[in-house]
Formats: sequence, C-alpha cells, structure tokens
Amino acid sequence: MTLKEKIREDFKKFLKEKKEVEVSTLRMLNAAIFNREKEKRYKLSQEKPELKEKDLEKESQLIKEEILQVIFSEIKKRKESILLFEKGKREDLAKKEKKEMEVLKNYLPKQLSEEEIKKMAKKAIKEVGAESLKDLGKVMSKLMPKVKGKAEGSLVSKIVKELLIPEK
Repeated sequence: MTLKEKIREDFKKFLKEKKEVEVSTLRMLNAAIFNREKEKRYKLSQEKPELKEKDLEKESQLIKEEILQVIFSEIKKRKESILLFEKGKREDLAKKEKKEMEVLKNYLPKQLSEEEIKKMAKKAIKEVGAESLKDLGKVMSKLMPKVKGKAEGSLVSKIVKELLIPEK
C-alpha cells in the first residue's frame, strides 16, 4: 500500500468513526497532495506537450518523497500557527493545531534523534573538511540527502551550526 493509499484508507476509517480532527486534517492533506499533483501536471504539460492525458496523469502522480514534502510543509504551517495562536493567547486554537500536527506526524517515517543527527553531522563536517560557518552550505548539501524525510531541515541546520561555531 502506498503512502497516498494509506492516507485515503485512514480518511475513510476516521470518517466512519466520526473522528473530526483526523477527518479535517486528512481532508486538508489530501487537498494539498491534489494541488501539488495539479502543479506537477501543469509543469509536465508545458515541458512535454506531446504527452497524452492518460500519460500526463500517470506521470504527475506524487512519489513517496514528494508526499512526505507535502506533509512536512503542512506540519511547518501548524508549527507557525501554534506560535501565533500562543502569542495571541488563543490556547484553544493552538491545541487544535497541535492535534492536527500529531495526526500528520503519523505518516512520517521514524524521525532521527538529535544524537543521531549530531553523529551524522560530525561525519559530514569531517568529509567536506568544514572549519567554520562559511562551510555550512557544503555540510548541509552533503547531509540533507541522508536525512531527508527523517529530520526537519531547521533542526539539522541548528545542529550543524552548533558544531561549526567554536565554543567560547
């Protein structure tokens, strides 16, 4: 079963169980996936005008990594909303966003711990010979493909920066 199929099956299950938060979250996620596929289909139709409608539809289906990007994007939106709601003293809305974020996290692969990321970052720093913050880009480009989908870019960046900035 693909990730997209799992999301659809869970949506149907939650609909029957009348779980409102899960249903609305997965409805939004399905819409986001659908929109990303429409964007991809449009780009493909521009790049390859010779493609038939069936082939275009087939090629515009999102692969697992692309769906994970959509999920990460949705989680990021929730985090930003939570901060704003907490700042505005709207705990009720912040709580709703947190629940939605938990639902979305169920579809991500097991996330790496900070320790695991730190270990991988040290190895990447050594491999590229990074010595200061100027080399952040080199380290990140070496490290990100290895942690893609298993860690948030902002966390990886924070850890690499901590390792590159010498303690005073």
